[in-house]
This record gives sequence, structure tokens and C-alpha cells, in this order.
Amino acid sequence: MLSATQDQLTCLEAPGVAVRRHPALRGLACLRCRAEQPLRLLHGGCPVCAKQGVYVSLAADYTRTAGVTNYAPYLSSVSLGEGNTPLIDVAALAQIAGIGQLRIKDESKNPTGSHKDRMSAIGVTQALDFGAHTVVLASSGNAAISAAHYAHAVGLNCEVASYAGMPAAYADALDAYGARRFAFDDNAGRWDFVAKRAAQPGYLALTNHHMPALGSAPLAIEGYKAIAYECHADGYWPEHIMVPTARGDLAWGIYAGFRDLLEAGAIKTLPKIWIVEPFARLSSVLAGQDLHSSFPGSTAQFSTAGATVTYLQWQAATASGGGALVVPDVQACTARTLLAAHGISAELCAAAGFAAIEQLNTLKIATANSKVMLVLTANASRDPSYLSSPQT
Repeated sequence: MLSATQDQLTCLEAPGVAVRRHPALRGLACLRCRAEQPLRLLHGGCPVCAKQGVYVSLAADYTRTAGVTNYAPYLSSVSLGEGNTPLIDVAALAQIAGIGQLRIKDESKNPTGSHKDRMSAIGVTQALDFGAHTVVLASSGNAAISAAHYAHAVGLNCEVASYAGMPAAYADALDAYGARRFAFDDNAGRWDFVAKRAAQPGYLALTNHHMPALGSAPLAIEGYKAIAYECHADGYWPEHIMVPTARGDLAWGIYAGFRDLLEAGAIKTLPKIWIVEPFARLSSVLAGQDLHSSFPGSTAQFSTAGATVTYLQWQAATASGGGALVVPDVQACTARTLLAAHGISAELCAAAGFAAIEQLNTLKIATANSKVMLVLTANASRDPSYLSSPQT
């Protein structure tokens, strides 16, 4: 598996593409009311729930078959070798964290260096399936690099709505793959740009472009379910999963994958999904605030910044019996240093996931026998907080 260095990325070859939908895929359905919608490029959430003042994403809807342990929108799709990432058993860190077992799902080993490749592979496949010419998204980081690379590999255009101060490591990678960058001052400007593009023929909006926030393209985030399937294939069944989260795409995908396994009888209970956030967002919702409120905050955890909460992340946490844990930057930095001392390079928000385990101990949720999985979304190599800090 290639790592995410620029030199290595240029060595990846464009894949041959033969798009084949899963025969059980019958459309989209609301996560809340299950109202059905047809498959389409434009994603505007559930119109039924919206009339009730609740803004909810749609999800791929399948004809369920007894004993089937995985569902994906496409039987064959665009791939650059994403998935099947290492599941690392780190006994020394488990002992430090006071738990029975810690395994790290190292998503930095995906082709462009983050978990976003799983979403990009399906999203770009959907774009090809529906005859789109351009993938458009709002991102200033890993999602942008991933989408640009996957789109470039199959000859699609990629447009990225980012901030004016996009870090050079990200901007250079986008330029290398011919993505068009558009700079905005805030999320509202970025999402408005993506929404206007998405309303035009031939555009697939990969990421959220709606306010109140819904989450990314429904078929695309199905790609994250494979993390659960891979754990099952490895014979691994964690009790708790720590997921760094901005709007919940990854957390919901992991939850949905384990839900598939549960419905097929392959596992007995769902792992608890813990949303790890840099300041209180979902935590505030779980404490009684409205899901669609704004939750502003400042953080160096670049990949999980933002002021919104989605139904996706609420469902992933509550339906699995998990919750939300706030890890400020200072604690995340301490955790990153500790991980590095044990040979684990982590972007700051991923390191926050390790720090969050201490909170599970304090709450007496995790014990000395608990099995915990940390999703390492990306390593530190492009993280602005790492690049700007003194390195020893």
C-alpha cells in the first residue's frame, strides 16, 4: 500500500473502471422516517422530515437478504487500493490507557493518506455511473486531496471550495492533480458554492452543502462500512470505537457496517461508537440542545473543526449505545506525543481519540478488560498543527 507522500502518489495508475451496481440497491431512504427516495446525484436530505423541521440525511436502501454480512452500492467500482488497512495491536498503549486491548485501525495507509479514500472511491464511481463530469466538494484538507486524486484517475473534473488560508501541503497536492480551488471566508460561502454547482447537470456534490448540515453524499459514505466488515474478517469485535468526528460521515459508516453484521447474525451486539470532538457539539445536543443549533468553537484539530451537528452522528452514537467525548487541543497534543513515542504518527484529531479513552475510564465505561479500537484517520504528515510546531 502506498503512503501519502507526493512522490509516491504520482506513481499510482488510473484504474480500469467497470461500474456495476449492487443488485440489492433499490434507492435511498431517510435515516429517521424511512421515506424512500430514488437514486440521484443531488442530495437534499429527506423532504418529509424537513417539513417537520428536522433535517436528516438519506442512506442507501437495500433489499435485505438473510445471512448477507455486507452491503455496498457497487459490486465493482473505482479503486486505487483503498481499504484493508492495518489493524495494529498496541499492548503498551493499552496498558497506559488502562484497558484490556487497544487496536488502531490505521487509515493513513490508504492511497492518499486518510480514510477519505473510502468515500472518494464510491463517490467517484457514482459520478461515473450517473454520467457526471465534475466532483465538487467543500474541504480544506484530506477530503479535497482524496477526491482530486480519484477524480483525476478516471478523467473527471474536481472543484474544491476551501478557505483562503489552505495549508500549502494541501494546496500543492490539489494543484498536482488539476483540481480547481475556490477560496471562501466561511462555511456558509463554501456550502453555497457547492450547492449552486450541485444544482447544475453533471455535478456530484461529494461533501455536505446544506444548512442545517446533513452530511456527505449518501452512497459515498457507504464506503466507510467496509471498516466494520474488515474488522469482522479479521475476527475482531471491539466493545468501543473512538472516532474523531466533524459531521459524522465516518462514524455513521462504521456504525452502519456493524449494524449490517448484527442484522446478519454475524455479531451479537453493536460496538459503542464514541464521537470524539474538539469542543462541545454533539455533547451539547445529547445534553438537550437542539440538533440544528450552531456550536462555534476554535481548535487546532483541523480535520474535525466546524460548528454543526448532523443526524448521522447523533444516530451513530445513540443507536450504538455510545456518546460524545470532548478532547481539547492540549490533551490531544499530549496524546499525540505519547503515540509518537510508541511509533504511531497521528493527526491531532486522531490522537484526541486516544485521550478520550481516559474519559471512558473516568466514567467507568471502559475497564481493564475492555477492547477498544481507535480509528487513526490520518497521520501527522500534513497536519498544520504538527507542521507549525517545533519538532524534536
